[in-house]
Amino acid sequence: MSPAQAAKSPAPTFYKDILPILQGHCQVCHRSGEIAPLPLVTYEQTSSWADQINDAVRAKIMPPWFADPQYGQFANDISLTPQQISTISSWVEAHSPGGDPHDAPPAPHWVKGWNIPQPDLVLQMPRPVAIPAKGDVEYTYEIVATNFSQDRWVQMSEMHPSSRRNVHHAVIYIRPPDSTWLRGAPLGTPFTASDLKDPRLRHQAHETDTDMLLVYAPGSSPDQWPDGMAKFIPAHSDLVFQMHYTTNGHGASDRTSIGMVFARQPPEQRVLTLQLANDHDTIPIPPGAENYRVEVHGTLPNDATLLSFFPHMHLRGKRFEYNIVHPDKSIETLLKVNCDFYWQLSYKLASPRALKAGTDLQAIAWYDNSRHNQHNPDPDSPVTWGDQTYNEMMVGFFDVAVPASVDKQQFFIRHRRSPDSK
Repeated sequence: MSPAQAAKSPAPTFYKDILPILQGHCQVCHRSGEIAPLPLVTYEQTSSWADQINDAVRAKIMPPWFADPQYGQFANDISLTPQQISTISSWVEAHSPGGDPHDAPPAPHWVKGWNIPQPDLVLQMPRPVAIPAKGDVEYTYEIVATNFSQDRWVQMSEMHPSSRRNVHHAVIYIRPPDSTWLRGAPLGTPFTASDLKDPRLRHQAHETDTDMLLVYAPGSSPDQWPDGMAKFIPAHSDLVFQMHYTTNGHGASDRTSIGMVFARQPPEQRVLTLQLANDHDTIPIPPGAENYRVEVHGTLPNDATLLSFFPHMHLRGKRFEYNIVHPDKSIETLLKVNCDFYWQLSYKLASPRALKAGTDLQAIAWYDNSRHNQHNPDPDSPVTWGDQTYNEMMVGFFDVAVPASVDKQQFFIRHRRSPDSK
């Protein structure tokens, strides 16, 4: 477009040009009751922040999305196109005109308090957890009985901490009725590993092979599986809430809840959450290290369909990638992200990827323990691996779909294959 043509083009208006962008990319967080500090639903709300919005989108700080566009396509990609960024900038430069309200698209249907459809069931931790103003908080557990009289398939789920500012991350585990995990631990009341007198139970609080219903961190998306896929909760199961709280100078309490939408009919495929993790590296990250590298491998024990990724690191986390290492040792990168401790996102493949048994999956993480890392609490000290945010973690969660009849334990049974099998 020539300068003359550009000069004749009408300036973008809020109702016709900006509101559709906000609805598709911003209001999932920027509306009343959600994680963002300010709503961007009306003209009045948005225009008063126009300059700041322009700065944030031009710097690609907002919407938060950290995947390298060279690798993979993702169904939940909320990043803006160059054209959308240009439209917002032009609108701000024209002094943020409102335009004709009749040009506004229909408002999206948001279920109050949820980013999934109205849940069929909401389960809340029975008792609140008291969070101190300062200091470390040991991982806190609360076991919640589902009281399901029949098996349930969960197609969508979303976690809601009541004190989001204090939740670093959380995992909800599915404990089937035949599981011995944490049997003997208190039901319906918060506890930590240190509260448990039985050494066996204290050990179990730190390790389990049971399946996960949902993993949560600030910014992560709810689970919404396509028709024909769902998570499985056997009848009479419990949900075990594992909560990692951090302090922020103000005392608080939290009663996290989870909302679930059940599949309308039994699906053909079950979703399992797996992980590539380095939990106990014996070598700490040296002080001042800008690119400390950690690599983990794992081979799939059986065929599966790869659905999504959720990388997890702490304050020194810099980059994370998932790869397939092919038999000829060539590397195929599936996801590469620049990490932000305060926005730990999930990345859902636009086209699920079929993987054969024996596929070599690789996760690589890089850490910045130098003064260049603005989030680094102590660049002069080595960083050990552990639960607290000043420690480090390296967990590459990923979700796969398998036949509905296969549970997590069965999936990890490796079958001997003949040399001629392909």
